[in-house]
Parts: sequence; C-alpha cells; structure tokens
Amino acid sequence: MTIRTDALIVGAGPCGLFQVFELGLLGISAHLVDALKEPGGQCTELYPDKPIYDIPAIPVLNAQDLVDALLKQIEPFNPTFHLGEEVTVVRPLGEGEGFHVETGAGTQFQAQTLFLAGGVGSFQPRKLRLDGAETIEGRQLHYRVKDSSRFRGRRLLILGGGDSALDWALELSGIAESVMLAHRRDEYRAAPATVAQFKELVARGRAQLYEKARATRLHLDGDDLKAVTLSVEDVERDPLEVDDLLVFYGLAPKLGPIAGWGLDLNRKTVNVDPEKFQTNIPGIFAIGDICHYPGKKKLILSGFHEAALAAFAAKAILTPGKKVHLQYTTTSPIMHKRLGLSD
Repeated sequence: MTIRTDALIVGAGPCGLFQVFELGLLGISAHLVDALKEPGGQCTELYPDKPIYDIPAIPVLNAQDLVDALLKQIEPFNPTFHLGEEVTVVRPLGEGEGFHVETGAGTQFQAQTLFLAGGVGSFQPRKLRLDGAETIEGRQLHYRVKDSSRFRGRRLLILGGGDSALDWALELSGIAESVMLAHRRDEYRAAPATVAQFKELVARGRAQLYEKARATRLHLDGDDLKAVTLSVEDVERDPLEVDDLLVFYGLAPKLGPIAGWGLDLNRKTVNVDPEKFQTNIPGIFAIGDICHYPGKKKLILSGFHEAALAAFAAKAILTPGKKVHLQYTTTSPIMHKRLGLSD
C-alpha cells in the first residue's frame, strides 16, 4: 500500500522536527523517515547530555531536552514517524504527482514534496580496531554516551582529541572514580577553552592525560575488559586498569542512497537555492547540515531558518496560483486553530 502525503521529511533530527512545525503552520501535514530508531538525530544518538548555548531565548539546554521540546512543539500537527527505515529510492513521477519514495523496509510513499534533513547523511562512529573490541562493545566499550549516570564510580579511559572526547572527559570527571584521556597527538580538534579546562583538571590531579598515545591491546578476563595497554610516543606502558573504554574517533559520514538520486552534490552535501532551499530537482528541498549554499553555517539555528523558508516554497508548489500569505502566530486565528489554541 502506498502512503500519500503532501510532505515527506527524510531525517528526524532537530531540523527535520522543526520542518514539521513550519509546514504545520501552513496547513501541511508530514511524514518523517529516519534510519535511527528514535527521533533526534545526532543530538539523541551521539550527545544527548551535551549543552547547547545558541538557541535563541534559551541560555542553555542539553541536546536531548531540545529534541524533547521540539517533539512537544509539533504535537498539534500529529506527524507520522517511520523510524528505523532508510530511504533507498526516490523517483520523480509525472508533473504534479510528486515523487515515488521507498524505504529499505518496503514502505512506499507518493510525496508531493520531499525534504532532506538528514544531517551528515547516514553515519557510523569510527571504531576501535583491536582484538576483543567487538566482544565488549555496548557493555564496556562505548562510542556514544546515552546515560552518563552509568559511569558513576567507574574507572574510565577515553580515546580521542575532539570535542566529544574532551567534553565527556570534563563532564564524567565529576562522577567517575577516575578519568584518563589518551590522544594520538599533542594538538587537539576540540575547542581550546575545553582543552585548557581539562588540562587544569590534570594539573590538580583529578584526571590523567596521555598525549601521542594510542591503545594497542585490550586485556580481557573471559568476556570482561580488565585493562588497556597504551603506546606512548611508541613505547608501550604497563596496562591501565579500567572499567569502561570510551572511544571518540569521530564519525564516518556517508550520503548513502542520496548520491544516486540525481541531485546536484557538493562533496557530501546538496546544493540548494538559498531563497527557497530547493535543490536542482523542483519539489525536493534540503535543510540543515546536508545542504550547501554560499555562506552556509552548520548550526541548528541556521537549519531552523532554512526550514521556515522551505515550508513557504513548498506551500507555493502545493497551492499553485494562490498567494502564500505570511501570518503571525501571535494574532492569526488560523494559526491558533492549527496550533490547537482555539475551538
């Protein structure tokens, strides 16, 4: 059975969720598809506890709280989620008929407009390639932190030198028994202020730092991790006793099937017109980190702006020949009704 919809959003991260809101204000209902099993994108999957400081009027909130607030905000529009499914086929239909879309799970859509909000596309963490790593993955070897409380009172070794590694080293130092950070170089990709904060912890004896270091061996007792050997400046050290190993070597982004849909690509992003955020294929829009245009900044804030303009452009496609009026949520009875604020 083919699901017919005015709008299909590929990607249920913050920008995809806000796209639902902007479409809903214009009376357009939407379905969302995401390869992940829960909404939120990278915010939920990779750094749910990471603080965000640049959402207007909100001094600070963590990533999962932002996702939860967006889900609450779009409740009046009752979007339909198709989670754990990757879009594999996009095929333009005849004029005015939109697009035929299929997922790997066999779900089929006929969508009048299509919104790509898939962030960096499908992504997987770069994994630790040592004997025994697969045995402890998900139990004592972690590529993301979904519940920081599980590390309370534990001895932690963190591998990496980017924002995720340093941010979690700082945050977990407050609850773990001990935190050790090993980085392959002595220069960092993380924010300098964060690096300075962590080095201050090291100077106070509240954490340990190994530079020009890499993990060379996992020591298991049966299926349980007991220690990790580091090579520091090409000299192997005595094994470090650890309870958990957190690896933040970054992500390996892949556009996946999008690369075969006939879109005008710019490396691993999609070129758009910054007036409408429409791609080279009329009716297909791209917002958030996956889109590219002159001056593009990969910020959640920018993605929200892109979603608003894309929604107006889609409304013009769905109601040809009719002027799309700008209405304000503070005063418009139509907006109030759509938001469920009036009978």
